[in-house]
Amino acid sequence: MKYFAIKSAFFATLITFILTLSGCTAQPVHEYEAQPVPTNIKSAEQVKQAIRQAGLGLGWMISDNGDNQLKGTLNLRKHQAVISIPYSATEYSLLYKSSVALDYNPEERTIHRNFNGWMQNLNNRIQVQLSGM
Repeated sequence: MKYFAIKSAFFATLITFILTLSGCTAQPVHEYEAQPVPTNIKSAEQVKQAIRQAGLGLGWMISDNGDNQLKGTLNLRKHQAVISIPYSATEYSLLYKSSVALDYNPEERTIHRNFNGWMQNLNNRIQVQLSGM
C-alpha cells in the first residue's frame, strides 16, 4: 500500500510539472529583417504586390502605411497581431508593432509562440509569391 501511495504522489507531481510547462508559451519575438528579394524582381511595386497576395492568402489584412511601408493585421478569435512591413525592390522586413491577447512582454520582448508561427508562415508565403513572379 505504501508503494502505491509513493507511486501516486510521483505521478501527481509529474502531471503538475507537465501542465506547468505546457502553460509556458512565451518565446522571444521573431522578426524578419532585410529579407532578400529574388533578382527577377525589378520594382518595389512587385514586392508590394507579393506581400499583399501572400498576406491575404493567410488571412492578414494588408494596408498601405505610406512611403514603401505596409501594415499587416491578423485577427484570429480574440487575438490580434499588427506588424510593420517596410519594403523596397531588393528587400523587405516583417517587424512587430503591437498585439492584443498575445501576452507580449516589452521588457523581455517575448510573445505567445503562435505569433512566431504566423510570422514564419507569412515570410515563407512572401518568398513563394516573389519566386513565382
